[in-house]
Amino acid sequence: MGDEFHKDCPAREVLGHLAGRWTILVLTALLAEPRRYHELRTVVEGISDKSLAATLRALQQDGLVHREVGTGQPPPVTYSVTPLGRGAAAALDPLLQWIRANAKEITAHRRI
Repeated sequence: MGDEFHKDCPAREVLGHLAGRWTILVLTALLAEPRRYHELRTVVEGISDKSLAATLRALQQDGLVHREVGTGQPPPVTYSVTPLGRGAAAALDPLLQWIRANAKEITAHRRI
């Protein structure tokens, strides 16, 4: 077993961020193209401002997302995936594909 089973392993914190409810959706939306905050809110339906801000902040702090502030009034802020974030998204993609393929069966079990 890996170190992530130990309570003090730093990988647990990273796992917590990557396994967050909105993380995969936000990361995938940014993988397609850099986006501004309001575009992300439109693409990731149902996410609150608070959740989107917290998710972006955590992804940025982990070095998975880059935040670029442009010039203008108000200054445009664009979010994009970093090379490290692309690696994370590539690792998460099989999980997302599995979820897509099995979501109906899984939700059907809940009704039983």
